[in-house]
Amino acid sequence: MIPKIKICGLKTVEQIVMANQYDIDYVGFVFAKSKRQISPGQARDMKKCLRKDIKAVGVFVDTPIEEVNEIVRYCSLDMVQLHGNENNDQCAKSIVPVWKALSVKDQEILEVLPFYKNVTGFVFDSGSGGTGKTFSWELVNGISKDYFTVLAGGLNAGNISEAIKIVSPHVVDVSSGVETNGEKDEKKIKEFIRKVKGYEIR
Repeated sequence: MIPKIKICGLKTVEQIVMANQYDIDYVGFVFAKSKRQISPGQARDMKKCLRKDIKAVGVFVDTPIEEVNEIVRYCSLDMVQLHGNENNDQCAKSIVPVWKALSVKDQEILEVLPFYKNVTGFVFDSGSGGTGKTFSWELVNGISKDYFTVLAGGLNAGNISEAIKIVSPHVVDVSSGVETNGEKDEKKIKEFIRKVKGYEIR
């Protein structure tokens, strides 16, 4: 199984047009406070230009779920990724599928997974989104057998083959790893995709 690819933190229609050319499956629109934050208006314009088979994922941190749903409707988002302290009941109120993001510091994080019955998958990251920092992938080795697994946090063309080998994720999620000076770099995107698609998970 070759994992699907999500490129997160796109900020302009031009970046969407560029992303449309490549074999990717998801793009991430960041609504939380960050250097990649965009407005619902920007996201709506970008979604209109997005290739139909690519899913748009809204990234939120502790935004009230009612507000999340409003933005989902306005921007026609396909999914949301919740990075805050949202519990299962809040996730259940989402009108689109939810990926719950969890910061991996140690194996204790795995104990909370069964409590999230109303999510379609988990994003495992280092808790320092967009900074290019990884975590110990061994901590989530084998988890993808039981849960839909999205691997994030510090991924790039140089380490993605090793990450896939250890974690066998369903989706790999990249942001800063395909940037130069804070902007998406087409050469890095092409190389990242090549490395992912060329590595067959056994």
